[in-house]
Amino acid sequence: MTGHQQPFVRIDTSRPHPARMYDWYLGGKDNYPVDEAMGRQMFALDPRVPVMARVNRAFMHRATRWLARNGVRQFLDIGTGIPTEPNLHQIAQETAPDARVVYCDNDPIVLAHAAALLRGTDEGVTEYLQADARDPDAILDGARKILDLTRPVALSLIALLHFVPDEDGAYELVGRLLSELPSGSYLVVSHATADFTPEESKAATEKLKAAGVTLALRSREEFTRFFDGLELVEPGVEVPQNWHPELGDPVPGQEDGVIPGYGAVARKP
Repeated sequence: MTGHQQPFVRIDTSRPHPARMYDWYLGGKDNYPVDEAMGRQMFALDPRVPVMARVNRAFMHRATRWLARNGVRQFLDIGTGIPTEPNLHQIAQETAPDARVVYCDNDPIVLAHAAALLRGTDEGVTEYLQADARDPDAILDGARKILDLTRPVALSLIALLHFVPDEDGAYELVGRLLSELPSGSYLVVSHATADFTPEESKAATEKLKAAGVTLALRSREEFTRFFDGLELVEPGVEVPQNWHPELGDPVPGQEDGVIPGYGAVARKP
């Protein structure tokens, strides 16, 4: 889908934004000095932060590849972030050219790059929704126009839920989204944790909070709760680089100790 006009968007550059910080970690150019400054502070606390971003991205690639190879043809990716190549639709459509992908984000800078998200195969469908992750009804209403919600959908929440604290209804949000998806659908989640680096994580959480970014680092047990009632795909809850490593290439630097996060894929029975 081409010929998308660049929409006019008002971007707040006075405070760091997770999507733009993530872009900086990945070596992108769609970030501002405030994002780089906070990114450098995170890097000072734990030099593996850029590696963590790449490991997380690689987990998304492998999970998407696994799903496409196991017959999933519809994907709903919430908290898409700034496009980086290859994106989820490119991985899915490489295996299944007819895959339908809906991206969803609420960050204006992602909207400004939506055209890059929409370059998919002729056989498939790739669309972008501007909606907030905390408004599942708006997401489902938009997704329903593009996806057939009577057929399995892979719901992808990559590095998103650690920005949604319990008091904002993180578990309820996942439950609401899954409630509209049929049996045979999948949930894909990656999430940062303080389990391995409690001191650094505490300092990072405080620095981000002071800059207006809420970080809800969850334990393995708290992370696993997102999958209540679902059937975890082997090997279950893992540090992201250990989830089906054979489906992708290792990220340089990931061998330097545990990357403080979890990833998992589960099927709705």
